[in-house]
Amino acid sequence: MTDDEIIALLFHREEQGVKEISAKYGIKLKQLAFRFLENEQDAEECLNDVYLKAWDAIPPQKPTYLFAYLAKICRYTAFSMIDQKHAQKRNAVLVELTAEMEQCIPDPSANHSQEEITEALNAFLGTLKQEQRMLFVRRYWYGDSIAELAKMRHCQEGRIKTILFRIRKKLEKFLKERGISYE
Repeated sequence: MTDDEIIALLFHREEQGVKEISAKYGIKLKQLAFRFLENEQDAEECLNDVYLKAWDAIPPQKPTYLFAYLAKICRYTAFSMIDQKHAQKRNAVLVELTAEMEQCIPDPSANHSQEEITEALNAFLGTLKQEQRMLFVRRYWYGDSIAELAKMRHCQEGRIKTILFRIRKKLEKFLKERGISYE
């Protein structure tokens, strides 16, 4: 079933739409949740929350890319679960990723809207070579570890760290050229 057909089912409030989401994207979404939550039961709970949130949001929302829309819900739901379970003791992966990105992306509340930063980030991704873009997205969207990326690329972890460092520096420069910086 196509994404448009699934969205149409949800617009008509047919529960079959949720079943189709589960059949088409359930495994990928659960893997994404597990990557952050590191617990099978929590990942399953997160997945169920994603289905409910999608049901509640569609309509009125009509996502262009269903999987990207669901993945975004999944990430935010997982991060919420992490916050709830570890109020003071944050997940080490989330802290590491946040620390890396806050070196080059300003807080949206600091003079720049979320939309402005998102638009600039998307434009930046378009300037990267395919392999660099893949590493960046795998690291900062899917939360892959340095070790996983090195294994996937068949190279040393140090090489991946260097590539990501250089990409972050390019991003920082790109954002500054567009007037998006900490200053």
